[in-house]
Amino acid sequence: MIQIDDVVISLDVFREKFLCNLDACKGECCIEGDAGAPVELDEVEKLEEVLPVIWEELSPEARAVIDKQGVVYTDEEGDLVTSIVNHKDCVFTCYDEKGYCYCAIEKAFRAGKTDFYKPISCHLYPIRIGDYGPYKAVNYHRWNVCKAAVLLGQKENLPVYKFLKEPLVRKFGEEWYKELEIAAEELQRRGMM
Repeated sequence: MIQIDDVVISLDVFREKFLCNLDACKGECCIEGDAGAPVELDEVEKLEEVLPVIWEELSPEARAVIDKQGVVYTDEEGDLVTSIVNHKDCVFTCYDEKGYCYCAIEKAFRAGKTDFYKPISCHLYPIRIGDYGPYKAVNYHRWNVCKAAVLLGQKENLPVYKFLKEPLVRKFGEEWYKELEIAAEELQRRGMM
């Protein structure tokens, strides 16, 4: 483990390789799972604000779920998560003509229709953030639906922390990320990665 400020980072974030391979998985991480994606409390309002922009992109089933229970719910573990359709798809998923799953929020962001990218937990995947008292834990999450991303990351020799530079900066800031890079260099120098 490495600690930067009040954030404790698993060595797997430095050692493991990862590069999303949408051609292989077709966005399965937005579909599979036992609950929606974790959402921070301050993101709920942003999700509600973006709804009119993305409403027509959402499936009729997703719109019905949102009308009934809203954009988020509390899962069995007590965490706030995005609402899901039929215990599967995130309500914010949309599909292209090839059957690839995309985030309707991210699609709207890339088109300049909103300044909200998507929930930070989605942007950070395969990293998961845990709260432990005054500390945050940054852990690499292994999931079989991402096997192709691990293989591509290994082929390209791309560590998780480099693949996720943009969302890590979004979450913790540029200075924090610079400290993370210094820690990675030190781990490399010591032969620990």
